[in-house]
Amino acid sequence: MLLHGAIAAALVLMAMMSATRAPSSHEPIPINAVVIDSRVLHAAQRAQEERARAAAEAAAAAQAAARQAESEEQSRAAAKAADAAAETQAAEAKQAIEAKQAVAAKQVAEAKQAAEAKQAAEAKQAIEAKQAVAAKQAAEAKQAAEAKQAAEAKQAAEAKQAAEAKQAAEAKHQADEHARQEREAELRRQLAEEEHVSAVEAGPLRDRYAASLRNRIQNAWIKPASARVGIDCLVEVTQVRGGEVTSARVTQCNGDAAVRQSIENAVYRASPLPDPPDPALFQRNFAFRFKPDE
Repeated sequence: MLLHGAIAAALVLMAMMSATRAPSSHEPIPINAVVIDSRVLHAAQRAQEERARAAAEAAAAAQAAARQAESEEQSRAAAKAADAAAETQAAEAKQAIEAKQAVAAKQVAEAKQAAEAKQAAEAKQAIEAKQAVAAKQAAEAKQAAEAKQAAEAKQAAEAKQAAEAKQAAEAKHQADEHARQEREAELRRQLAEEEHVSAVEAGPLRDRYAASLRNRIQNAWIKPASARVGIDCLVEVTQVRGGEVTSARVTQCNGDAAVRQSIENAVYRASPLPDPPDPALFQRNFAFRFKPDE
């Protein structure tokens, strides 16, 4: 603004100086002259020269002021530019510092995250190792328990087998002893029965029983027309307890077929046969001679 003011002042001064100058012309100017004293003319000239010199000094002062103002404006602009540059540098430095701090904070956060991740991984590894040890111990304990159970089961099975074998041996011994006693008793019974049978057969009861059988069968015989005197046939008979006849067959006979058939029919009709006077005389299978004429 000072520079602009100085320039304006210089322009005004130059206009004033131009206005004081007389216009030049090639045409002759009519002279309306008045005789003036030379001293007055010299004084006027000096005044004019002083005014010109003052105007020149004023113009020089204005130019100097303008240059000073321009220099000051340039200085202020330079200062302002320097301030702006300083502010920009400060802002850039601040941004650089902030960026550096952000990078450092990021690095610290990443380092912290890495440390935490490492700690978490180590903790996880420790937990997994602990779990693996616990699982191994549990598996070993389970194997030991199963081995113990298997050993106990084997011992129990062996003890059971031994007890069963002992019981079986004792049962076999008892069964053998019982069988031996039964065999001995049966043998004694058979011996006694044989002795009794021998004694009965040696006595008169056998003959009486045989006679009663023959008489019962002969009384049931229906003599056929072809029968002749002196019939003599061997008859084999099978009976059960109570005297019921289950089989009758003539094996040898001097009669014809009708006589044979009539004798077999007589045996069936005589059923049930008489009981023996002594049970020892009972025989399931016996044979007798059929002689009706005697």
